[in-house]
Formats: sequence, structure tokens, C-alpha cells
Amino acid sequence: MKLYRILSPFLFILVVLVPISCKKKYTPKPKAYFRIDFPSKEYQNWDSDFPYSFDLLSMAKIEEDPSKGAEKYWINIQYPEYHATIHLSYKNVDNNLEEYLEDSRKMAYKHSIMADAIAEQIYINDKEKVYGMIYRIKGNAASSVQFVATDSTNHFLRGALYFREHPNQDSLAPVIQFIDKDIVRLMESLKWK
Repeated sequence: MKLYRILSPFLFILVVLVPISCKKKYTPKPKAYFRIDFPSKEYQNWDSDFPYSFDLLSMAKIEEDPSKGAEKYWINIQYPEYHATIHLSYKNVDNNLEEYLEDSRKMAYKHSIMADAIAEQIYINDKEKVYGMIYRIKGNAASSVQFVATDSTNHFLRGALYFREHPNQDSLAPVIQFIDKDIVRLMESLKWK
């Protein structure tokens, strides 16, 4: 009988408390995205009969803009692996620079409906006479990065990054950061002719 009194609390713990305390509780895992391995960056100078030239990532492809309203010297820089395109549109400046700049600002801020924030970064290169602005649009907006560059007298270049995917800031963030560096390099290497 003494043995039963000694073992009964241990039996109770083993039989009742251990199974109750060891039940697994299901915890849902957060959504995850595939890891993207980016290639090392190698740039080449893109120079043709256009009134501008710049450095381009070697894996990117250039095509003339196929859209119906495209003008001369409009191109698309394609990133086929990432379903991304930088649309570049060029205009000659003829006392209408203010109009071009305001149109570009409006196009960037059209995304403010879906954007969490829009950051502006001024770019100045006096040596090459390249003056511009980069708009970084945060959130689930259709375009993540837009930019303008001009020499303020003859040339005006506008660019916008778009993806052929549903805009999802979480999944696109690494690709946006990867291409953003190429846009900065484009502006740093931009030369007018």
C-alpha cells in the first residue's frame, strides 16, 4: 500500500499531465517567396545613333518601344528573367522643359493612390550636364522607380520601371533594389550627343 501512495502522484503525472502538456499546437508559417540569385553585375556602354548613351547591364536587352504612340529614340530596357522593363522616352527641349518636368512629376505621383510613400532624389552631374530626379515609389504601386534627366537646354529623358506581374512590394523588393542600382548607373553614365 505504501508503494501505491508513493507511485500514485507519478502515475498521475505520467498518465494525465504529460499527454496534455505535449500536444502540438499548429502555428501557421508566414508566406515565403522564392530566393532570387542575382548575377554579378557587368556593364557595357550602350551607344548608337541616338542622342544619348549610357552604361547598361550586360544581361539586359534593348528594344525599340513597340507601343502605338512611341516616338523616335524611345526604347525599352528588358530584364527578361525578372519580367521587368524600364521604359525610356526621349524628347527634344524647345522652351518646354518646365512642361516636361511637370508631366513627369504628375506621372510619378499618379501612383500615390497605391503608394505608401514617394521619395525624391536629386541628381546633378555638372561635368556631363546631366540634371535629374529619381522617384522611388514605395508600396504596391504599378511603377516602383521613375526618373528624369535633362541638360536643361536640348535633351530630356524620362524612365519608368514596370513589372509584368501583379505589384507586390514584398516579393518584388529584391528585384527592385537590383534594378534600382542599374538606374543609378544609367544616370551616372548618361552622356548627351
